[in-house]
Amino acid sequence: MIALRNVAFYLAFYAGSVVMVLASMTVRALAPRKLPAMARTWSKMHHWCVRHLLGITIVEVGERPDTIALYALKHEAFFEAIALPAIFQDPVVIAKQELFDIPGWGGIAKAYGAIPVARGEGAKALRSMLRAVKPLADGSRPIAIFPEGTRVPHGERPKLQAGFAAIYKVLGLPVVPVAVNSGPLYQRRWKRSGRLEIRFGEAIQPGLPRDEIEARVRDAINALNPPLGD
Repeated sequence: MIALRNVAFYLAFYAGSVVMVLASMTVRALAPRKLPAMARTWSKMHHWCVRHLLGITIVEVGERPDTIALYALKHEAFFEAIALPAIFQDPVVIAKQELFDIPGWGGIAKAYGAIPVARGEGAKALRSMLRAVKPLADGSRPIAIFPEGTRVPHGERPKLQAGFAAIYKVLGLPVVPVAVNSGPLYQRRWKRSGRLEIRFGEAIQPGLPRDEIEARVRDAINALNPPLGD
């Protein structure tokens, strides 16, 4: 049953993704304002495949703020990266440069407003990223970032990347910690059914010193990190 579920998932999602990328390339050229709707459609298609083909129940826990915020997400699997447009309304995603190098998809992501991070370029990458995020301080769109910088196994607590505190300072927005227990279910070749929880913590006010905001966000996303459900 696990193998059949996974084969069905991979065939449906990746075939659907090819269609969505091709359609989005056309939309980018003719009606770029509709790209957010295309992103939401792709993300919701993924949600449907996860629920109905893999047998994973997706549950949100906690309340989000009424105002625009910087969302700091625990990162365990590719699930949450794909899920962002379905979870948030037109989010700006800060993601690794390698994703933007994917033919077709990368250009669409940039046109949508996603911000690449070249992790191996140090201060140069940080300055470029800060220039890109500065206009978002107007609070027009929610911003999503994976402050640990990469996917980590469930239960591990790595330090946050230095760029997170810089982005927090430039934006001047509250931070909402988010944890997703996707690793044990989704971060594997043969994905398992079960309960996947997206947990929202309490907002943390802007203006805190670097050491304090890093410590509070790191503690929060790990305290929220739910155990694997049955």
